[in-house]
Amino acid sequence: QQETTVASGAVLRGLDKTSGTTKDIEMTAGAIVEFGRLSIVLRECRYPVGNPSGDAYAAVEVVEAGREGKVFSGWFIASAPALSAMDHPRYDVWVMRCTTS
Repeated sequence: QQETTVASGAVLRGLDKTSGTTKDIEMTAGAIVEFGRLSIVLRECRYPVGNPSGDAYAAVEVVEAGREGKVFSGWFIASAPALSAMDHPRYDVWVMRCTTS
């Protein structure tokens, strides 16, 4: 198992499947960012020790305006986005990398 360290933030990528537009979302841990009707909270981003550009693991929670409960709550893994994909008819969000400002 690879040892990881905590980063100060992450870059997520959001896709609006209806319009086909993507947006890179840079955020710090604990921040809430709006993407379309979604509110995204970054809980934590981890990366391999000594390799900030290596694989990113982001703990994320996503809620949608007007919808009960969370759309997604868990870990996004940069190298394996399909392992923990968010299931939403209009939006897709995944982690690109951690940031270490």
